[in-house]
Amino acid sequence: MNSISDPSHPEWGPFGRPLFDDPLARALSRVGVIDIGSNSVRLVVFDGAARSPAYFYNEKIMCGLGAGMSDTGRLNPEGKVRAFAAIRRFQMLAEGMNLPPLTAVATAAMREAEDGPAFREEVEAATGLRIWVIDGEEEARLSAQGVLLGWPGAYGLICDIGGSSMELAEIADGRVGRRVSSKLGPLKLRDQPGGKKQRDIVIREAMNQLSQTMGTQRDRLFLVGGSWRAIARIDMHRQAYPLHVLHEYRMTAKTVQATIKYIEKADLETLRSECNLSSARMSLVPYAAEVLRRLIQVFKPKDIAISSYGIREGLLYEQMPQSLRDRDPLVESCRFAEAKDARLPGFGKTLYKFVFPIFRNAPEAKLRLVKAACLLHDVSWRAHPDYRAETCFDNATRANLGGLSHAERVFLGLALLHRYRNKREGTRFEDLYVLLDEKGKQQAEILGKAMRFGAMLWMSDTSQAGASLEWQPKNKVLKLKLTKAAQPLFGEVAESRFGSLARSMGAQSQVIRV
Repeated sequence: MNSISDPSHPEWGPFGRPLFDDPLARALSRVGVIDIGSNSVRLVVFDGAARSPAYFYNEKIMCGLGAGMSDTGRLNPEGKVRAFAAIRRFQMLAEGMNLPPLTAVATAAMREAEDGPAFREEVEAATGLRIWVIDGEEEARLSAQGVLLGWPGAYGLICDIGGSSMELAEIADGRVGRRVSSKLGPLKLRDQPGGKKQRDIVIREAMNQLSQTMGTQRDRLFLVGGSWRAIARIDMHRQAYPLHVLHEYRMTAKTVQATIKYIEKADLETLRSECNLSSARMSLVPYAAEVLRRLIQVFKPKDIAISSYGIREGLLYEQMPQSLRDRDPLVESCRFAEAKDARLPGFGKTLYKFVFPIFRNAPEAKLRLVKAACLLHDVSWRAHPDYRAETCFDNATRANLGGLSHAERVFLGLALLHRYRNKREGTRFEDLYVLLDEKGKQQAEILGKAMRFGAMLWMSDTSQAGASLEWQPKNKVLKLKLTKAAQPLFGEVAESRFGSLARSMGAQSQVIRV
């Protein structure tokens, strides 16, 4: 069995090469990873911002390698055929994308099956692709690192469920602590003799052992894995939740318990269709739900968050120098988007300096959103003017962005919508506004109108042009200071936008020409 952390491994682990050889690099060269799990085989191709890689390509094939292993101890024969075909397909796709050699990682089914080593050798001989089989604790560690890629300041308990195993790891202060692996995978539970009564005994005993190893865990529970995401999707459906973005979706123990009862009473085929889940995935959901119920009862998390990041992202995080890990994934993604798509790359920083006086007293969590909005303010300029505002909102709320809660997504989307449009009423996104409180909506409007006005000065650096804002919150006065050089920029449209900004702030506007 191979472990990525084994000292006998080459320096760069399964990639065989440094991915971040320049610690100052902002962009990641395209890299492909095949994840061979007990239930599915997936190809992910990462690209984009080095600190927050995006999914350039993402395809999953449900193979069921681990189906029936509890009885036979061997990989599922049909699953082997499907997995082999999937790997060959992924290799051809990678060649068409001109990718460097793919990296392949395998988990519980391959490491536990009697014929796992023989199948790995068969695949490697036929494809030339080296497969790295990782042990349970390493799987837990990499999943936790994947969560850290998306949430640099995350703390709590990571729970990654696959087809044949479930891993736990704790994270705090940007590091992975205790970690453990178990056999509580839904494929194994489905094959467990004795029905639900015996499954309950198996789950209870295993969870008690996990609790003894991991100790008290009362912080956030991060759920990683396809079965957890399926349950979250059903939770969204049950509550008619308006934003169908699984990453950073939040639940509570109470809502999870309600959703588990909902699953138990539902017609699974109807529910599968309504939630757009595959039959293979839906068949495992009831078993995963039994595990989740006991997990919450034992560890009693304060809240629950879904993470779309796991082992594959953890592999990238493994290679990141600390200086890169310390960057904000949201800001890095937005900076990358600006460099790639904005008409005047670099102006976002200037715009941020211009609007900053309005938000001078805002907490750091809000300022990072202000900075992100300024970087993104012009990346959708190619959209038709009639649809530009909605395009901005859509991109912000549904894009593959890390380090961003759902409420923050809506704040960012509304700010960018107001960058191009005075009113937010009358859009097709009004059902999403409920995810943000009234104060947040008002702040987003102010930010959007500040950017809308500041963009009128975009042909030059505002500090050089001599235009600056001064906000006096006690007196409710918003001042615009213009040097003689900047005054030609303050035409009728700019004046109207400045007035609109002041009205949104409930402020009196003053223009000072110096």
